[in-house]
Amino acid sequence: MVSSVLVSGGYGFIGSHIVDRLLSEGYSVGILDNLSTGTKTNIDSERITKLKFHNVDVVDTISLVKAVKGYEAVLHQAALVSVKRSVEDPITTHKVNATGTLNMLKAALENKVKKFVYASSSSVYGNTESLPKREDMKCSPISPYAVSKLAGECYCTSFAYVYGLVTVSLRYFNVYGPRQREGPYSGVIPIFVEKVMQNENPQIFGDGNQTRDFTYVDDVVQANLLSLEKDIEPGEVFNIATGRPVTINELAQIVCKLSGKTQLRPVHCEQRPGDVKASYGDISKASSVLGYRPSISLEHGIKKVIEWFKNR
Repeated sequence: MVSSVLVSGGYGFIGSHIVDRLLSEGYSVGILDNLSTGTKTNIDSERITKLKFHNVDVVDTISLVKAVKGYEAVLHQAALVSVKRSVEDPITTHKVNATGTLNMLKAALENKVKKFVYASSSSVYGNTESLPKREDMKCSPISPYAVSKLAGECYCTSFAYVYGLVTVSLRYFNVYGPRQREGPYSGVIPIFVEKVMQNENPQIFGDGNQTRDFTYVDDVVQANLLSLEKDIEPGEVFNIATGRPVTINELAQIVCKLSGKTQLRPVHCEQRPGDVKASYGDISKASSVLGYRPSISLEHGIKKVIEWFKNR
């Protein structure tokens, strides 16, 4: 067991939820964040006083080594997360996601960190021939974002086998929940909720029959803590999902229904480059090795998102 944890991207959407849980569980917590997308308002002001903040960018190798010093584990969440943004700017995406992960691993190694948990992505699979997607399938990433996340995974595996660093890569499937920012580079659920609450029709790229496996942020937090607590073979990879696919058309209907805006209808437009057609994950490995059990249904999770939007 470890007692001190550094969360990169700890003021971001997923990272801040992880930080909250770690503090509740009694861990000594540090946040590493450059505040480019994260915000301190994601953490309650009283809780901020209980953690240490390192205003450091993952591309700053010298500062990273200093920031990681003294922590027993790293939960590496910092990333540029948008497929759309990666298509527009592949160089920056690679610099932050691939090179940034390598920098974090090197800093962890130099500071003799006991465990390194990496936030990977289901996008690394690309368009697989069969579903659900399993960890033993060949990865064929399509977008620059997906390539950058797979590169980070490969570095984690390399550091596990070459240097003996205990690394765990968690392939997140379409994470959503409160604190997820709406905007051109955000996930589809906050975009739909924002549109519908403003009485606007949700916009769907393509025919809407593409499938996704939407995973509530609390379940992702659960997976990160289990990865800290369990004895795991170095270099392991796990799907973190629900195992239940839903089409984007169905998602739009659910958001409209739960928002009380059933009169709204989706507007379809041209499919975006880099988007995967079908995706949902096999979670049997995470269940058997980690004890991972997703507990939040899509309807329940979307209700929480709608409540959060209303109360902001």
